[in-house]
Amino acid sequence: MIPYKILLASKSPRRREILKLLRLPFTVVTIEGIDESYPHDLPASEVSEYISRKKAEAFSSRIGDDDLLITADTVVICDGKIMGKPKDSEDAVSMLRFLSGKTHEVTSGVTLSTKEKTISFTSVSKVTFSHLTDEEIRFYVDSFHPLDKAGAYGIQEWIGAVAVEKIDGSFYNVMGLPVHRLYQELKKFKR
Repeated sequence: MIPYKILLASKSPRRREILKLLRLPFTVVTIEGIDESYPHDLPASEVSEYISRKKAEAFSSRIGDDDLLITADTVVICDGKIMGKPKDSEDAVSMLRFLSGKTHEVTSGVTLSTKEKTISFTSVSKVTFSHLTDEEIRFYVDSFHPLDKAGAYGIQEWIGAVAVEKIDGSFYNVMGLPVHRLYQELKKFKR
């Protein structure tokens, strides 16, 4: 269906798992040390897409004529504060305390690139957490070690089952790849 060799530029096992749902063959590619910084005056809602474009630019010299590259970035935004991946366990605990009892946004920016064309988009989901006790937060952090996850949680894990009251938007977006929107955008890449 897609007349390109799909390359997923991601170290995330969750993104690989989600992309497999489309039943399209793809290859994982990575580069170490991609700069994921962003201008501090950039609106929080634009950060994930900005970083996904930076990731795509880092791979631009490696894209062949028949390649379609997918890059993505996910951030959690709560009370205007951007929450990326926690630095350590204590940072994870602090993030989860901050999210407890509140509604936050999860934004995933995605960039699709070929030699001829680039499309970027942002998907937004609103997630409402119930109140979490310190004991619940510490159990989750100690048991699941969510240091590789924006906002210090994986919705598909224990915390998603016990803390998420509701989601407005894509579940897969909260996991890290808005696969429904991605599929719609992939269909635009025809030769």
